[in-house]
Amino acid sequence: MVKEAGVWTLRAVAASYDQYLDICHSREPICNPRGSVPSASQLLEGSRKLAAKEVDLVAIDMPLAKSPIVARRFADDLVSRVYGKCKCGTHSPSENRPGKISDSLRSEFEQLGYKLQVSEFGDKGIVEVYPHPALVELSGDPFRLEYKYGKIRNYWRSHSVDLRRKQLMEVWLRIVDLLEKKVKGVANSMPPLLSSMKAKEFKAWEDMIDAIVCAWVATTVLDGKAKPFGNDQSAIWIPQHDTHNFIT
Repeated sequence: MVKEAGVWTLRAVAASYDQYLDICHSREPICNPRGSVPSASQLLEGSRKLAAKEVDLVAIDMPLAKSPIVARRFADDLVSRVYGKCKCGTHSPSENRPGKISDSLRSEFEQLGYKLQVSEFGDKGIVEVYPHPALVELSGDPFRLEYKYGKIRNYWRSHSVDLRRKQLMEVWLRIVDLLEKKVKGVANSMPPLLSSMKAKEFKAWEDMIDAIVCAWVATTVLDGKAKPFGNDQSAIWIPQHDTHNFIT
């Protein structure tokens, strides 16, 4: 995303790391079902090319900390305490999940000058984000939005497969509409949404929504409209609006 004439604009969105690099470098999509290991340098290089300017902030939907994560963090407990009433409690990270990828990715970004931001945003850096509470803040709904394709059976147990998909698509279109009000170009960047799509295409749609939500959260950090929930070791950044009055 870039800010043009005071308006945040989405340049591109992808469902995977590999697909994003394909877009950034204008190359033919590669077929790699397992996906590549994320590279901070490749991501920054591709984003600079796409935006035609330096990257200020990177938002990552993954537990991050200034030291290796081996157990539940203060940030996880704080977000769960504040947003638990909205059914937006966090999962407990561990030594195995997210595992070494979290520490190595954070370290690589740090070596390139992008330090983990846990209190105040400086000139540039990376931030940890969590889509569920961000969407609660975006929508003003009292509970987390039911938009995960993998949980579609749990959301609408008594509905047929076709009706479940219709319900999910309606939630997705609402999220896109809400994001479009914050970021120009969201709606036009998404592929057609059809009930006849295959399971992998539905999952790709969900992944793209998550990616845009994360990028939107980054814009709120840059605009001073997000709050870090954590301590000096890690923090989850969540947009703060007048919709809710949470006490921390």
